[in-house]
Amino acid sequence: MTALESATSPAASGAAAEDVVISVRGLTKVFKDFWGRPKARAVDNVDFDVRRGEVFGLLGPNGSGKSTTVKLLLGLLYPTRGHIEVFGRSPRHVGTKMRIGYLPEESYLYRYLDSEETLNFFGSLFGLSAADKKLRNEQLLEMVGLGQVRSRVVGEFSKGMQRRIGLAQALINDPDLVILDEPTAGLDPIGCREVKDLILALARRGKTVILSSHLLADVEDVCDRVVIYYGGKIQAAGTLKELLTERDSVRLTMPPLSRDTMQRVLDIIRTEVAEDKVRVDNPTQNLESYFLGVVQRARQSEAQTSGATSGSQVAAYLQGDGGTGSQSQKLLEKLSLPASAAAPVVTAAPAPASAAPVDVQKLAGLTKAAPPAAPPTVTAPPAPTSEAELKKANEKLSSLLGKPKDPGAPGA
Repeated sequence: MTALESATSPAASGAAAEDVVISVRGLTKVFKDFWGRPKARAVDNVDFDVRRGEVFGLLGPNGSGKSTTVKLLLGLLYPTRGHIEVFGRSPRHVGTKMRIGYLPEESYLYRYLDSEETLNFFGSLFGLSAADKKLRNEQLLEMVGLGQVRSRVVGEFSKGMQRRIGLAQALINDPDLVILDEPTAGLDPIGCREVKDLILALARRGKTVILSSHLLADVEDVCDRVVIYYGGKIQAAGTLKELLTERDSVRLTMPPLSRDTMQRVLDIIRTEVAEDKVRVDNPTQNLESYFLGVVQRARQSEAQTSGATSGSQVAAYLQGDGGTGSQSQKLLEKLSLPASAAAPVVTAAPAPASAAPVDVQKLAGLTKAAPPAAPPTVTAPPAPTSEAELKKANEKLSSLLGKPKDPGAPGA
């Protein structure tokens, strides 16, 4: 069995059927012109499998079929021939799409929405509750380093900052399959390192990541297996160790030796190897590591920047604990925090010794809300019982009003 066959066969790799997230067999896509005539064979009879928890790389020059393959996996294009399964279903199945997060090569965002509004929009598409959207927005914006610019509209963002918010929207639904098309395009070296660390963290949690990139150093850092396209066909496939190991040479790395010891070692080696085949030099770190070291020292000196900041740790809900943290972690945080002040207790001043004891029941009755008062009852005055009393009442009323007596009245 060839290396290509072993890389694309789950049986040869010992993978269980339930661990296969994506299965592609005989995939072919032919684009046609207006008259239905074949115009370009973008993907030509491709076979591969992607397993759970794997970082799988799609490599190839421009126009080799990578982006077409990604669109076929997303159900955005229909294959001309072949079979695709994603989570055991068609890629066009709605339930399947709910489990996928996708970062396209170009960030298609609404220019006049700010970062929080953008994530709220995409969270609503997945039916997230308001509480979940708020929690994930906070965690994602901090993770991608946009916590300080959350109120700026994304139309004002640089390309690198748009990639950061694009990565956040691709993870808003906590997907089981993440497809990233050129995720580090436009990012500074710090952002590139953070994206690669995030990809590795997602894979450790058991999520599957498909990475399409032209930056081969990034692919080499994170991918478990890769396929290399050319002309719509897979020309090479396998693990990075299988593809990159040079079997006809050996490298020795050791601490510095004295001149005499080094000479004795070289003399022994040259007895079996031609002198022009032996090379002695000092190992070097790559430029990315050196750059990150310089930036880290600048941060420790509290240098200020107005651009995107370094992201914090991976969002809690992406770590598999629903955003709340493990029990041990929460206990550790609780023990490390200072004890909170107890709620103040208000006590009454002690009563003087000569004061009468307080009637608790009466005090409780006074504090209760009084029932609403009943409307006043209007009662008619009692009628006079005799004519003498009536006459006396008339006289008293006349005197109060200052009216003269009626001459025709009795007793005038």
